[in-house]
Amino acid sequence: MPAPRIWAGVDIGKEHHHCVVIGPQGRRLLSRRVLNDEAELLELVGDVLALDDDVLWPVDLNHGEAALLTGLLLAHDQPVAYLTGYQTPAALRRLGTKRLETWLRARGVKGPAALAQTAAEAAQAQRTRLPGEKTAAAMVARLAGEVMRLNEEITETEALIQARFRDHRHAGLITSLPGMGALLGAEFLTATGGDMGMFGSADRLAGYAGLASAPRDSGKVSGNLRRPRRFHRGLLRAFYLSSMASLRSCPASKAYYDRKRAEGKGHKQALLALSHRRINVLWAMLRDGTPYQGSPPVTLAA
Repeated sequence: MPAPRIWAGVDIGKEHHHCVVIGPQGRRLLSRRVLNDEAELLELVGDVLALDDDVLWPVDLNHGEAALLTGLLLAHDQPVAYLTGYQTPAALRRLGTKRLETWLRARGVKGPAALAQTAAEAAQAQRTRLPGEKTAAAMVARLAGEVMRLNEEITETEALIQARFRDHRHAGLITSLPGMGALLGAEFLTATGGDMGMFGSADRLAGYAGLASAPRDSGKVSGNLRRPRRFHRGLLRAFYLSSMASLRSCPASKAYYDRKRAEGKGHKQALLALSHRRINVLWAMLRDGTPYQGSPPVTLAA
């Protein structure tokens, strides 16, 4: 398994985290202070994945204030490595680089060779035993084990959600839209019930997701538009994340996103515009009962 192309290290804080993204040859690609808030963390994940989708996320804590970030990363298949059992420099030196690499590889860690080499070099550089080192190591092992067990529970729950989703009559249509997998499809059904008739139009569905502007008229002033203050954040999340995923698998989505960026929109604004477009597409698919088609069918001449 090759080493990740970029590393997104996060310094965990109580209210804010600081993320630094390092690319090839140690080049800094991004440095940002971000609020410990789901919406802002999801935006950070999107911005990092826009740089490269081959990422490893090292964090300096895996509990407490890091719980939300860790949960989001694990829920979206982003690799976070935990070294249960080898928390001190002396333990890492005894283990050795090759055995550490084997240990990491057996647990599905991404880029085990590079990670093992980095950890071994750090262990060789620190020979001083710090006060409380053994106690801290035991705490790290226990907390890492809890996070790994939580990850197993998340995986089992996701499997149940996927199985239930695939029993729905619209499951095949929904997942034919690039980037819309079973989990995001389940979020869409949870938010809408799968019944497009209750919304009346694609624009109303887009407004329910916070993707269509609402009028803000006052007195004699009319024609003002604003983003609605009340909308279904789960539905917005499903389309935002599926749009982000579609950039890697759908040429039509990538072309639309690139066009919006060329018009001067930022990454987030371009993704929101793409999400609005895709909600209209999914609306038509469910209305007509037809799966997604990336291009119009070709009619052969007689």
